[in-house]
Amino acid sequence: MKIRSINAMKGPNYWSVRRHKLIVMVLDLEEMEEYPSNKVDGFYDRLVEMFPTMYEHRCSVGTAGGFFQRVKEGTWMGHIIEHIALELQTLAGMDVGFGRTRGYGEEGVYNVVFAYLEENVGRYTAKKSVAICEALIKGEEYDLSDDIQTMREMREESRLGPSTGSIVAEAESRGIPWIRLNKYSLCQLGYGANQKRIQATVTSETSNIGVEIACDKEDTKYLLEQAEVPVPRGEIIRRERSLEGACNYVGYPLVIKPINGNHGRGITVNINSYEEALAAFHEAQKVSRSVIVERFITGDDYRLLVINNVLVAGAKRTPAHVVGDGKHTIQELVDIVNSDPRRGYGHEKVLTAIKINELTQNLIKAAGYTVDSVLPKDEVLILKDTANLSTGGTAEDVTDIIHPANVFMAERISKIIDLDICGIDIMTSDISQPIENVGGAVLEVNAGPGFRMHLAPTTGLPRNVAEPVIDKLFPPGSTSRIPIIAVTGTNGKTTTTRLIAHMAKLKGFKVGYTTSDGVYIQNRLLMTGDCTGPVSAEFVLRDPTVNFAVLECARGGLLRAGLGFKNCDIGIVTNVAADHLGLRGIHTVEQLAKVKGVIPETVVPDGYAILNADDDLVYDMRKKVDCNVALFSLDENNIHIRAMQKRGGLSAVYENGFITICKGEWKMRVMKAVSVPLTYGAKAVFMIQNILPAVLTAYIKGFSIDDIRVGLETFMPSPSQTPGRLNLFKFKEFRIILDYAHNPAGMKALKQFTDNLEATHKVCIIAGIGDRRIEDNNEIGAIAAEMADEIIIRQDKRLRGKTEEELIKMLDDGIKAADPNKKTTIIPSERDAILHAVKTAKKGSLIILCSDVVPAALELVKKLKEEEEKEVYQFSKEDIPNID
Repeated sequence: MKIRSINAMKGPNYWSVRRHKLIVMVLDLEEMEEYPSNKVDGFYDRLVEMFPTMYEHRCSVGTAGGFFQRVKEGTWMGHIIEHIALELQTLAGMDVGFGRTRGYGEEGVYNVVFAYLEENVGRYTAKKSVAICEALIKGEEYDLSDDIQTMREMREESRLGPSTGSIVAEAESRGIPWIRLNKYSLCQLGYGANQKRIQATVTSETSNIGVEIACDKEDTKYLLEQAEVPVPRGEIIRRERSLEGACNYVGYPLVIKPINGNHGRGITVNINSYEEALAAFHEAQKVSRSVIVERFITGDDYRLLVINNVLVAGAKRTPAHVVGDGKHTIQELVDIVNSDPRRGYGHEKVLTAIKINELTQNLIKAAGYTVDSVLPKDEVLILKDTANLSTGGTAEDVTDIIHPANVFMAERISKIIDLDICGIDIMTSDISQPIENVGGAVLEVNAGPGFRMHLAPTTGLPRNVAEPVIDKLFPPGSTSRIPIIAVTGTNGKTTTTRLIAHMAKLKGFKVGYTTSDGVYIQNRLLMTGDCTGPVSAEFVLRDPTVNFAVLECARGGLLRAGLGFKNCDIGIVTNVAADHLGLRGIHTVEQLAKVKGVIPETVVPDGYAILNADDDLVYDMRKKVDCNVALFSLDENNIHIRAMQKRGGLSAVYENGFITICKGEWKMRVMKAVSVPLTYGAKAVFMIQNILPAVLTAYIKGFSIDDIRVGLETFMPSPSQTPGRLNLFKFKEFRIILDYAHNPAGMKALKQFTDNLEATHKVCIIAGIGDRRIEDNNEIGAIAAEMADEIIIRQDKRLRGKTEEELIKMLDDGIKAADPNKKTTIIPSERDAILHAVKTAKKGSLIILCSDVVPAALELVKKLKEEEEKEVYQFSKEDIPNID
């Protein structure tokens, strides 16, 4: 078996609009296509032995054991690999359940699709699932334990931590979109100008000064002392020679810790001699040069969490420990504690397994034991010097018993240090009493405190501490979103996108938009090339200056990674026609329509799907949407339009020469199509089709008819506003029209337009496209032959898997089928082809240039135009007005 490709979906996609995290593996079964599971001796028994837990897989049978039944009866290896991938992730602590295997359109080749939680783990799982299946087929031994541990470690490296994850989950529950900005915990909540950022539990509204103070224990302690907050006596030192004096001043027992430490690093507690203090001093200096020597306060360790100056949770923390029973060794006791199903690797479960490391060994040795010692009954042995959950500690929720005086103190401390999210560490014997009454003290104030102990305490009530964070970042009445207009279709989507962006800009919005030419932020081109995929969409949505997004969405990005956003406000489908068929498993126009249909399916319930009523495949998309539907048509008598109007719905039509918006049966005429520059005097009918969804979009977003009219009047078909879309250049003796027509449907539209243009002679420059079907290239040639008196065949910059000879033959076959006597010239270089056409152009002729690399072609044509104008418009001094 051979893996052809592995792609990770990260948003709504062809396979599922609701399930965004999917691995799509294209798998060639090769010779195993002839051997379903029931034809491989012993395969069923080996599978059951390796994965007994797969009994829970119901599969299409619908009952437990259903998948095993399918295997026994006989099913293909792609289907089995799908289930192995799901179970392997579940065994590694990532419970996922969605999967499907479908034919790719080639014999023995399948799309194996399954859910994942972390992309790197999903890709790893895909490869290992194939390897496991091959081992089962051959009857070879395979140890799953290494793969499972590797997957756990990979997940810990890439997943969001519990604190960040909880805030993101709370945001998602409120419909707030989010984007991960780096491989760590920096995340964006919301889009564009309405975004906020978090990094763990530090927010974009957290005071930088507050963080600086909290990270400097000397400053923190000084400010708290000045405010009469109980803190332990202490001294800051930087040199070993100062240590003895500090110990004598503070008095034993001591705690020594780095001044800039976090997560318990470099801290040593309960120090009772100078020798212990010296070792602790050097340990602390590994973290920071300055070290604090502080009185060790006895009692229990508490963490109080204050958010937006309100105490929201409190927890009693206990370091990792074991309790002796007089029977088991310390190592055995640790193993018993770690057998608790709530404990796992890293953050995968609510508790972390206790790991015996060098620090633990030293604590055991200091207590007079080894890991092989039997701990006396009821003796408690502390295994870590801090109470962090990440090192195996436990937490008990105490929120409801905190004394009001301690609540007041904690909330006051958050204001003194100036932190919106603040973790306060307290040592006291009784949190239900004011700490000053029982000899307690505030030990530390933390910026970016961990939420895990409050979200899932070992005992006590879990607290949704992420909720007040989101309340603060997005208070009632605020919004996290910006308007998102998504545009897809086979042809016309770039022009529609640009026109909508133009109208929004005139309305005062800061617009970001993506096209097949590049990404624009407020009309500035910031990325070039085909930018119609999820990365480009995310680029716009990340930009903090953008408050209106128009995103062109092409099939390639949808199939490669899914959409770059979860929902849009308006989803437009211009049309669906044969294009790129035979690529990425899409072989029919119906399948292509399903790809394009992802866009309207992602529209929010109160938004609009704007669909082409003249295209049955597009019109049928209305059946799967959960939003309002608006239609557009070049025929006001279209039966779907008439039905929509009778229902009181919204539509846009071309009627009696007008571009018209219809609210029910009431007409609102925007302007005559002949007056819209983009239509070239209403000759470019397909441009009218692009205008209709654009004006509907503007109307839905609240633009007035006057605003829409101004937008149409000022949007000129030019290299600057519509590069490569019907760009007409008038030379002295001839004209050149440059267009991105790159498929039969686009060529037909171009022919319809050029048929309305008078010319003494028409020359069409075309190229074969390597990733199109033979019949598509044949048809492009045939249409060009019908459109022009003469054909020049050039070559695309990228051959896309075909040879020059193959592409030329495909076009030539199409040309000869339409007109065997058509004059045809072959000039491989696009530049040379253009120069040849210009050099040989007859007076009054029209050169029709179909270009795939629009910027280069535009640059050359503009240069030729400038050179001609220099010759035509040369003048002398006498020509200058008001010159004597």
